[in-house]
Amino acid sequence: MHPALNIIIKAARRASQIINRASLDLEHLQVTTKRQSDFVTEVDKAAEAAIIDVLREAYPEYGILAEESGQSAGSAGDSEYQWIIDPLDGTTNFIHGFPQYAISIALAHRGQVTQAVVYDTMRNELFTASKGGGAFLNDRRIRVSKCLRLEDALIGTGFPYRVYDHIDAYLAIFKELARKTAGIRRPGAASLDLAYVACGRFDGFWEFGLSPWDMAGGALLISEAGGLIGDLAGNDGYLESGNLVAGTPKVFAQLLQVIDGHRTPGLLA
Repeated sequence: MHPALNIIIKAARRASQIINRASLDLEHLQVTTKRQSDFVTEVDKAAEAAIIDVLREAYPEYGILAEESGQSAGSAGDSEYQWIIDPLDGTTNFIHGFPQYAISIALAHRGQVTQAVVYDTMRNELFTASKGGGAFLNDRRIRVSKCLRLEDALIGTGFPYRVYDHIDAYLAIFKELARKTAGIRRPGAASLDLAYVACGRFDGFWEFGLSPWDMAGGALLISEAGGLIGDLAGNDGYLESGNLVAGTPKVFAQLLQVIDGHRTPGLLA
């Protein structure tokens, strides 16, 4: 296992202790609204601080991009390496006691993600990946499903909940896919949805308006598990655009075809 991946796992497990303790006493949780339908708790902040402490201790020179504290440089200034951190993906689920949330931590080198962990603390499912080294769930190698046809596919998605600029295009895509697939699910934590594509629980996934910390870890899991991931044009600009499509090689292509039929001038990629 790559040394950096070991450190990421250590950081994720440290944060999971904070999250799991807090999950036992949700009634006393302090919740702040960042913007409409976007919440943060003291658990998000404490978990992120714990993660950063572990990562900084091991690699103080690396930069950080984290959901709650933003972007910061490492001790070396402009490092080629950057941690991408979501301390609690699925906060809305968490504060409602809905057991679908995860910690996502990735390491990027010159903008390319090379190490990733998505940790489902409730189920103790640890998804890991190293670029060129495969993807794993609790040390067991995982692969995307063998699904070939969209009509046989179970597809994950995330509903728009902050920005509704492209809600009509999204609903048109949803409507067509509802007719053409075996089913659509919206669990509410994108990093975990992507991990589910990587291990074959979903055959595909699409969502608009994501942040890099929502996608970075799960994207590497999928590519290392034999799947494909891209923006709405099928290219690798999803971390920049926030729009993402993923799936088995065959389902990925068919999802893009459906989405392409509903893309508007403001929704190019």
